[in-house]
Amino acid sequence: MAEILRIQRLRAEKLWHMLKHMPTRYVKLFKNGRNQAVRIPREFELPGKDAIMRKDGNKLIIEAIPPRSLVALLATLEPLGEAFPPIPDETPDEVEI
Repeated sequence: MAEILRIQRLRAEKLWHMLKHMPTRYVKLFKNGRNQAVRIPREFELPGKDAIMRKDGNKLIIEAIPPRSLVALLATLEPLGEAFPPIPDETPDEVEI
C-alpha cells in the first residue's frame, strides 16, 4: 500500500510540474442542449475516451482516467534494482505417452 501511495505522489508531482509550464488558452463556452460546453484545443487533448471532471472552487478540472490494464500499471513501477537468483534448469522426468 505504501508503494502505491508513493507512486501516486510521484505522478502528482510530475503532473504539477507539467501543469506549471503548460501554456494558457482562452476558450469560448457554449450551450449544447441544456449543458454548458467547451471545445478542448488540440494541445490539451486527453488520451482515451473517458475523463474525470471535478470542481475545485472556481476551477473546473478534467483529468484523464488512468489505464486499467495490468501492463499499464506494471509500466509505472520502478525496476527492483536487483537480479533474480539463478533457477536450475533440471531435465524433466520421462513420461510415457
